[in-house]
Order: sequence, then C-alpha cells, then structure tokens
Amino acid sequence: MQNNRFRPYDAESTLGLCRCGLHHPPGVCRDPQADAGQNGGEEALSQDFVEAAAVHALFPHEPTRRAFLKAVGAGTAMAAISSVLPLDSLKAMAAETKTQGNLEKKNLNIGFIPITCATPLIMADPMGFYAKQGLNVTLNKIAGWALVRDRMMNRELDASHFLAPMPLAISMGLGSAPQNMQVASIQNINGQALTISLKHVNNRNPKNWKGMVFAIPFEHSMHNYLLRYFLAEHGLDPDRDVQLRLTSPADMIANLRAGNIDGFFGPEPFNQRAVFDKVGYIHTLSRNIWNGHPCCAFGTSQAFIEQNPNTFLALYRAILSATAAANQRENRREIARAISGPNYLNQPEIVVRQVLTGRFADGVGKVQDYPDRTGFDALPWYSFAVWMLTQMKRWGYVKGQADYRALAEKVFMLTDAQKQMRALGQSVPERNAYAGFNVMGKAFDPNRPDAYTASFQIKR
Repeated sequence: MQNNRFRPYDAESTLGLCRCGLHHPPGVCRDPQADAGQNGGEEALSQDFVEAAAVHALFPHEPTRRAFLKAVGAGTAMAAISSVLPLDSLKAMAAETKTQGNLEKKNLNIGFIPITCATPLIMADPMGFYAKQGLNVTLNKIAGWALVRDRMMNRELDASHFLAPMPLAISMGLGSAPQNMQVASIQNINGQALTISLKHVNNRNPKNWKGMVFAIPFEHSMHNYLLRYFLAEHGLDPDRDVQLRLTSPADMIANLRAGNIDGFFGPEPFNQRAVFDKVGYIHTLSRNIWNGHPCCAFGTSQAFIEQNPNTFLALYRAILSATAAANQRENRREIARAISGPNYLNQPEIVVRQVLTGRFADGVGKVQDYPDRTGFDALPWYSFAVWMLTQMKRWGYVKGQADYRALAEKVFMLTDAQKQMRALGQSVPERNAYAGFNVMGKAFDPNRPDAYTASFQIKR
C-alpha cells in the first residue's frame, strides 16, 4: 500500500489554501480529533507542517514558490532549505510540544536528600531538563530516608530520589507495608566513602576497630551493605564487634565532631565536608570496595506510572538526559556550581567540586586523584538488584527463600531504561543483564546467589 504521508508543496500536487494557513493537498490537514494513525500519524503531520512553514517563509509568493519547486523537485528543495534552517531541531521541538500537550500532570513534587548521589535529579531543575519536557517540578528537600519512604507510600510525592535497595525493600514489605515501587534508573555509581574521626588518624587498621561506633544513613542502603562487607572482610562482625547507628547524612558531621561516633560510611558531600571542617579523614572510597557499584536511584510507584504514563515518560526522559550530561566529566565543574546553592545541596562549591571531579584533599595531608570517584550510569542492571538481595539475606533482613530474578526484574526497569536511552540517542552498553563482578576481590555470580551468600563465614 502506498504511503501517502504528506510531502509539502509537491510540484505535481494541486495546492490549495487550508484553514491551517498552509498550502497543501486537500484532506491532509485533519481535525485534531481525527485518527492519529492515518497519513503517517500526528507526529508525521507536525513534521510536514514544519517543512511547509519553512518553504512558505522563504518563498511567500506562490508563483515563485511553484516555479522553484517545479524546477528542483521537493526532495532537492528540502535538502537545500535544511542547509540554512535547522529543520531537524524544529521538527523535534514540534514533536516535543505535541507530547507535552498530552501530559496527565505537569506539576510534579519530587523528593530528594541533599547529597551528590542525586546530582542528575537535582541539576535537572536549574539546568532546564524538566522544563524542556514541559514539566513544572518542585523539588522537595527531605531530611531522612524513612521520610522519603513514607511520603512516597502516602503519595505526597510523585517520584523521588531513592537509595537503590529501598524500592526492593518496600516492594517486599521490609520495614513497611508492601507497595510496588520501581527503580527507573540509577542516579550514581561509586561516590561514597568511609570517613573516620581525626582522633583515630593513627588507628587505620580495621582489625583494631572493635567497640567503635559507625553511622549509616539507612538499613536498606548500599552504605550499610558495603560497610558490613568491608568490616566482615577484615574479621569484624558488624552486629557484635561494632555499633552501627542510623543517622541522617546531614547529622553525620555534627556527631563526628561531638565524639558520638567514630566514623561514618556516608554519601557525599559529607565525607569531603568532614575533611573541609577538619573533623575527619577519608579512610576508604567506596570505589575501592566495589568499583562501579550503584548507590542511589530515581524511582516512583507502579501506580504513578500506570496512572500517568505520558508524564512518567517525560520525567524519565528528563532524568536520563540529565544523567548522561552528568556523566560527562567536562560538565562537572558547571554542575558543581549549579547544585551547591542553598536550594539544593547548600554546601561550599569547592567541596562539591572535589567530589565530582575526583581530585580532593583526603584529610591527612594528601591530594588524591580518582576521576572515577563519582560516576553517573543510569542503567539499573538486574545483577545489581541480585547482589543487594544477597546482602539482605546475609544479614537477616530477608528470611527464607528469595526469588532473586523475579524480584530484580519486577523492581528494576532495565529494559525500559535501555529503550528510552536509545530513543534519546544515547549509547547503551551491550552487556548481559546478569553479568558478574568483583567485590573486594571476591567474584559474584548473579546466577548462583545462594551459593554466594552461603560462602561467607560472617553472617547473621
């Protein structure tokens, strides 16, 4: 069947003035309520109207326009016009405007904890990524992770910055009533650290840390799982030999200064802020425990996605676009300036810049350079979820058997992220969704999670 998608001002066509104000074949301009699938769909028509408008603007007199098109042909004419007008960009803007008109909700409340893990979600506000998708986003600064969970479950927030394990825990009903939450994308990889009080500057061997007190931001966090893993690999039982104390990130430095804790495994920029304030030193970067580990995520409820599919896709595009921009190292200084202010992180720009660029003072007189200290890779690999679930099982948060794959694929939206990234023209790594990796030199095979959990000597 011949495709009668409209090519504007075809020299062989009988052209007439339509109510839209353009000249084109009769019957092409349809009522907005007409079937979107006819004649190539509304997106195709919007692109045609952009082309038509360009021709009309360059050749406002019909006899001249007709003569030009007849002489060179429509295809050659559009190629020539494209060389002087950004037609592709104009078409994209037209399609984007059409999409924005279909949003179920334009005003959104999104939660975040003021830490650099949320960089893509935060920077999307001052750098215009939400506005580009037609969204009016209010970022809600929240004091702690339990409040994020509760406000998401009560639908006070439309979407939020999450700790990556939180949607798994909420979906399983760990610490709350079960509710289906989704990890749409990973917000950051690496970007955490173990910070120790300066009073322990000469006590750097973890084997000598029995009786010490460490702060973590939440039970179902990579901070908790990685600290437990690190301590256990050094022969310490994290439930018997030390104390782990839940503390909001914003309170970690004050507690370190007051001597209430000996250290914390926390998010940035608070590790670097402890150095800046001369109350602690950076003992171990999280990338030295597991290089490439996920930490925080962007997510929402399954109910929100089902009730607001177009809004969710617009929000998804904004987040994925911001994440890709954040992952470009040449953007890091500009991003540090954008997110350091009082509405966002409320931290000295130099502190945030050290975190994002990876060139930093460590608190014991050295300047270190780890360009991969913080990264932003959006893909929520299923293997990440399986590893988190093995740690929940290892430390007694999950009792009995767990269907690791079913939970990973239910909560982590890997295939959706891949699809949307491709649609945005972003590169998507060709990688097995269940590819293994190493944590402190120990191989993890996501296809054998029970064997992995059983292999540890120290566990609950």
